Amino acid sequence: MENFICVQCGTQFAETVQQPVRCPVCQDERQFVRHGGQKWTTLRRLAADHQNRVEEEARQLVGIGTEPEFAIGQRALLVQSPAGNLLWDCIALLDDRTIAEVNSRGGIRAIAISHPHYYTTMVEWAERFDAQVLVHAADREWVMRKSRRIRFWEKETLPLWDDLTLINCGGHFEGGSVLHWPGGANGKGALLTGDIVQVVQDRRYVSFMRSYPNLIPLGAAAIRRILDRIEPFAFDHIYGAWWKANVLSDAKDAVHDSAERYLRWISAHS
Repeated sequence: MENFICVQCGTQFAETVQQPVRCPVCQDERQFVRHGGQKWTTLRRLAADHQNRVEEEARQLVGIGTEPEFAIGQRALLVQSPAGNLLWDCIALLDDRTIAEVNSRGGIRAIAISHPHYYTTMVEWAERFDAQVLVHAADREWVMRKSRRIRFWEKETLPLWDDLTLINCGGHFEGGSVLHWPGGANGKGALLTGDIVQVVQDRRYVSFMRSYPNLIPLGAAAIRRILDRIEPFAFDHIYGAWWKANVLSDAKDAVHDSAERYLRWISAHS
């Protein structure tokens, strides 16, 4: 029996004798099946030719990403906070070296995930670090490996310790969420967004999509909901889903300017 992992999206499935027939996450319109067809691996096989890079992204913020790049290629972020560390988003590879690195920085109290593309091996991480996993209830159907460690939260926000707050924005997924970290940016506040609010190549801007690989845009109502949900929170930095995909000054203004630009263009010819 193995917990098979989808090579395309990194999602780990419940234990089975045979490989799953399909990956619902990849068959959804927001993702895609590999051009060569569905392919599977396991945590043991992945660890044989991949390793994790662990380094500071900012003060009290540690990035963890897999090399060579695997699946979607995101990196997780460990927020180091006085009452306990929070792992924001997740990656598929977890090995002994990574466990030692994380434990040397205080371990993990809980894991919070922005959306289903980053669920990966979240249950594996939760078990190794004796942590809870926080997933918005609107995305319950995309959990492919069930666990009593998963807490499905509801409503628009979930207050955590040390004034950390999960904010349900929707958009990319109905349960799509971001994390407000008030201690980030030297006390000016930071928003950890995955790709619910996507930091683009021009770091002055962000963008918003239903599907990034398939180029399906969001409508105006979804954009305005994102803006409304994050409006009460102060933040000067945004940390996105990939290494250095960050807005490191005036981030709240960048979100507003980006949303105005987006809305202007989708309405220009309607």
